[in-house]
Amino acid sequence: MDVYGLIGNPVGHSLSPPMHEAGYEALSIDARYVTFEPDPDDAARAVEGAAALGVAGLNVTIPFKRDVLAAVEPDPLAERIGAVNTVVFPDGGEGGNDAGGGGRDAPRGYNTDAAGVTRSFERHGVSLDGSDAVVVGAGGAGRAAAFALADAGASVHVANRTTERATDLAAEVPGATGGGLDGLEDRVPAADVLVNATSVGMEEDATPVPADLLHADLAVLDAVYTPTETRLLREAATAGATTIEGAWMLLFQGVEAFERWTGEDAPVEEMNAALRDRLE
Repeated sequence: MDVYGLIGNPVGHSLSPPMHEAGYEALSIDARYVTFEPDPDDAARAVEGAAALGVAGLNVTIPFKRDVLAAVEPDPLAERIGAVNTVVFPDGGEGGNDAGGGGRDAPRGYNTDAAGVTRSFERHGVSLDGSDAVVVGAGGAGRAAAFALADAGASVHVANRTTERATDLAAEVPGATGGGLDGLEDRVPAADVLVNATSVGMEEDATPVPADLLHADLAVLDAVYTPTETRLLREAATAGATTIEGAWMLLFQGVEAFERWTGEDAPVEEMNAALRDRLE
């Protein structure tokens, strides 16, 4: 039996176990998905311990996504984003590559949050190539979204409460621009794609984007998945926009990890059903 898992602190709220185990069951894969909660300073040791125990793959969440970089061989996208959320160990999934270390293969690190963004838009029939995209937020989710959209052919503008963080991120993303939230009134009405990569809307009925800026030619992805329908998505739907719940991004980052680990096409519908059952 293969063992996959998640490291984070805390992880008690995670929806990954039922989602992944639904995938194993659908494909008759003999595997389990478990959670680990190391101390916040023990990211590298946690990865080493998982490797020693024969774990085939790990997901990584807060606060370890950046710290894990030092314990893996990141692929180019994860290195550019500066965060890893999926680890593949040698002899598991795609396996690792030789990074020295006395002939031992290093675990490979990926950022599947980026695929979570692009596959969510693809699922909803939204073309990103040649689009004008606005990403609100310059944290971890914002970084993944900005690089993902740019790599898919979009022109990206990053807007953030702290302007310097937006401009710093934009300087790393090919062709991107950055600015403060006050620039949304100029950017959103002309945009094709909007991503909320902040936590606004999670704890209260609030939105980072004024409703009067939204329009029918816009596709809106809100990375917040609880609640599934945020104020931003409600107001976007009222404006006639295409709306994409954050649960799709959560699903597809997991689907991407599942496929890297197992080498199989993920049973998306079964994994989605398990996720939605827990979100209801």
